[in-house]
Amino acid sequence: MSKLTLEQEALRRRTFAIIAHPDAGKTTLTEHILLSGGAIRAAGAVRARGENRRTQSDWMKIEKERGISVSASVMTFEHTPADGMARMFNLLDTPGHEDFSEDTYRTLTAADCAIMVLDAAKGIEPQTLKLFEVCRLRDIPIITFINKLDREALDPLELLDEIASKLQLDPAPVWWPAQSGNRLRGMVEMNTGRFQPYARKIPGATEDAGHPPALPLSEAAHYFEPGEHQELIEAAELVTGGYPAFDRQSFLEGHMTPVLWGSALRHFGIDELLAAIGEWAPPPKVMPARKEAPPETRNAPAPVELSIQPGSDEVTGVVFKVQANMDPNHRDRIAMFRMASGKFQRGMKLKVQNTGKSLSVNAPIMFFASDRELAEDAFAGDVIGIPNHGVLRVGDSLSESGMIRFAGLPNFAPEILQRVRVKDPLKAKHLKKALDGLAEEGVTQLFRPEIGADFIVGAVGQLQFEVMADRLGEEYGLEVIFEHSPYAEARWIDGEKADVEDFMSKYRGQMARDIDQAPVFLAKSSWETGYVMERFPKVAFTKTKERG
Repeated sequence: MSKLTLEQEALRRRTFAIIAHPDAGKTTLTEHILLSGGAIRAAGAVRARGENRRTQSDWMKIEKERGISVSASVMTFEHTPADGMARMFNLLDTPGHEDFSEDTYRTLTAADCAIMVLDAAKGIEPQTLKLFEVCRLRDIPIITFINKLDREALDPLELLDEIASKLQLDPAPVWWPAQSGNRLRGMVEMNTGRFQPYARKIPGATEDAGHPPALPLSEAAHYFEPGEHQELIEAAELVTGGYPAFDRQSFLEGHMTPVLWGSALRHFGIDELLAAIGEWAPPPKVMPARKEAPPETRNAPAPVELSIQPGSDEVTGVVFKVQANMDPNHRDRIAMFRMASGKFQRGMKLKVQNTGKSLSVNAPIMFFASDRELAEDAFAGDVIGIPNHGVLRVGDSLSESGMIRFAGLPNFAPEILQRVRVKDPLKAKHLKKALDGLAEEGVTQLFRPEIGADFIVGAVGQLQFEVMADRLGEEYGLEVIFEHSPYAEARWIDGEKADVEDFMSKYRGQMARDIDQAPVFLAKSSWETGYVMERFPKVAFTKTKERG
């Protein structure tokens, strides 16, 4: 039993996501943060081959085979840093591949802070820029970690200038590296002058001896070649004069990013990063919501706007992800529920605001990638898994009263539309159930044309179709074929009932329904989309739709 108040429990939570371009070392960093936090004994070798090629956060078969992340996963661990305050960390690992940007976007809605991982040799890459824009939209403060210092890197000043010019953020270097690659000597802490030496791994050694303890820079000359020590002292003075000192308020407001350096693979700079997250990342924030009765409630009072404080008594939160078959033996469906307030206890009854349904949460789960354990209690900022059979969907708001509604999560219009069919016609019914399940998770989007029996599947990129085919075969035993569809774009339609019905009657052959039964127009080209928008000005054609 916790002796802390609800507010104190919330204050010790840190819920953060890791974002990066593919191959910037995000999954390796995730492993080493878990290692640093005492959550695992040895980091998985992402670069290894065969059976060893797996990590704690990449648990799907396709992730293990390709060494990439294609699904967001959640890991919770408790860690007591040097300041002695035990904190609960909820780490959200996101897919770096751009084909899974929607999954990443939804995961970022559950995070209070983001760790932006940059490759020291490449700087800011296109996907990093996209993910950063999402963080900016959601006012998420960003800590920058420049990875792969153990390889030859760009000039550190060049990297900082790129952050300032491309992201419009003030970079505040907290540490400064002494060289990179084979010449890497370590790094110095800017405000204390503490030097952390770097030790190369001895070729052929099975054990990694780690890095020497930190010491004052003035006493670290023996770690340098002639002239290098003085060079670092001068560089640190130059950087101190040229860049602003870290200001936590400016960071929380989204104007500044603290910059840390290291090598995830060599577990260098990881302890410093974890300490920075604990000290600077914000605790769970106040969340805007509406007090609103479930639909179809008779004589319901008018909705009221309100703010949910993390220390409030009522348990509230939102489902930001649904994951099926994390345990293939049990055909399970887990809704990932980010708590906004209250103290959750096992066995509690929660109500879904948009359906009015009530559910008893008797087996809530704390995640450790695909591993899990029962959660006896949880507080604001925590992510728990709620096993269910299709009751909960992405974007659902849950609370004890069933009257709290948070903003829904967006679905984005897909960029590729393909027809899908199963090789064995006798399994057509199973295909519908499987596609519904994957669409509810957000793996892809499913559209059922009003005319005909086709299934049209929408995705952001080709890799999503490959993941979908892999999962349909692995989890549902269905061998499927994707075929070219005549459609190029999908748009949700809305407006006055008469106007929408008039449009739908004229384009019946191109109308479809999504999994929420919302009407969708399937256009054969972008020109056609523009044409119908001009011809039917009273109908709204939208690229996004709120779920929940």
